[in-house]
Amino acid sequence: MKSLLNAFNRTPPWFQLTVGAILISFSGVYVKIAHVTPVVAGFYRMLFGGIALLVLVLVRAELRLKGGRYIWYGLFCSFWLAVDLILWHFSIHVNGPGLATILANFQVFFMALAGVFFLGEKISLKLVFSIPLALLGLFLVVGIQWERLGGDYKLGVYAGLIAAICYTLFLLSLRKIQNLEDPLSTAANLTVISFLTAVYLAGDIQRQGGSFHIPDIQSTLALIVYGITSQAIGWLIITRALPKIRASLVGMILLLQPALAFVWDVLFFDRPTTLVSLVGITITLAAIYLGVSAKPASPK
Repeated sequence: MKSLLNAFNRTPPWFQLTVGAILISFSGVYVKIAHVTPVVAGFYRMLFGGIALLVLVLVRAELRLKGGRYIWYGLFCSFWLAVDLILWHFSIHVNGPGLATILANFQVFFMALAGVFFLGEKISLKLVFSIPLALLGLFLVVGIQWERLGGDYKLGVYAGLIAAICYTLFLLSLRKIQNLEDPLSTAANLTVISFLTAVYLAGDIQRQGGSFHIPDIQSTLALIVYGITSQAIGWLIITRALPKIRASLVGMILLLQPALAFVWDVLFFDRPTTLVSLVGITITLAAIYLGVSAKPASPK
């Protein structure tokens, strides 16, 4: 196993980023095939992913006790990640993994706008062009048939877009944590945030009178793989590879994640697709690419 990891670490950064994007593209599939509620799916993603990350940081001796501002920022960061997961998983259940993942990737635009309005970054022509382009694409996917769509489907679209806002707040607070004095390693930060998020989600399950029971083997395997590949391996691969690749190539490779999520939705769940919706998806993905290449952002 160690030799395999060493061999992978010697591969080009673009290849590593591609592997990470492909791994995370299956996230919606695991949520869809696990016979649990959106909140429970999020809880087990954080729990199983956190355990995998904890093993890694213990082996590397990277986990250290932190207090003060780190705890408060960690709680704030984890809260937004918990809300994001609840909304995104709900959107997956009612809209399918493909559209839900594309909606969640609108965080690219919210992240860029936050940079302009709150972090003093300059707005680019790519960003100015990409936002209305993305809205046009989304309109072609759902807007034309909006009046004929069911109430849950519409609610899922809203949930996906609000999830993108929550994910932006998570990324901004994670960035703040990583910029604190004497920060933990990336893996250690993700470990702490995974467990804190799991606590939030567990509290929500208890509040709703829900159950932590996993009903069958398929759901158990799906949730374990979901946590290990999406929360642990995929995130670590991507965060390590991002700084080593130019922004435009990062944008193109990360586009694999929402694009493949839509492909898996069509292949595995027989998602009905019209020519107009395909054009809309293409336009939206192109807009997301422009947004990412204008300013790199983290994947879903």
